[in-house]
Amino acid sequence: MDITASNAVFMLSVTTIFPVAQKLQGFSADAAFATDSVEIAQTGKGVDGKMFAGYTPYNTPQNVTIMPDSPSLQLFLQWMQTMKVTQGIYVAQGSVSIPSIRQKWTLSNGVLQRAPSIPTAQKVLQAMEFQIVWDSVDPAPF
Repeated sequence: MDITASNAVFMLSVTTIFPVAQKLQGFSADAAFATDSVEIAQTGKGVDGKMFAGYTPYNTPQNVTIMPDSPSLQLFLQWMQTMKVTQGIYVAQGSVSIPSIRQKWTLSNGVLQRAPSIPTAQKVLQAMEFQIVWDSVDPAPF
């Protein structure tokens, strides 16, 4: 089975800033994008020794790591700057398609939560990690 990530397509739009979805490009080779694990249930055990569990709604944090020479860097910088200037939140919509595993995900109502101010300068400029927190991430085959 093919599990390559090189054919992944990440599309992102941001309300009023980039209303038409943009294809993200220039990812880091070691960490293009990743979601944190989410806690989808609360569990416990009563004094009688019986387990209980319940579903809990959750947000999904996603880290997007791009190189400082990526054409997509301007999208993130403009999103961050617009939030700073207006002191407002601009919501994103997105999708990730991975042809190698015939799977796609719809990303809904994302907020840019963390962003580096400038790239880290070492021998060469280092990859920059941006965190978007999604209200909903829904998988579907394609």
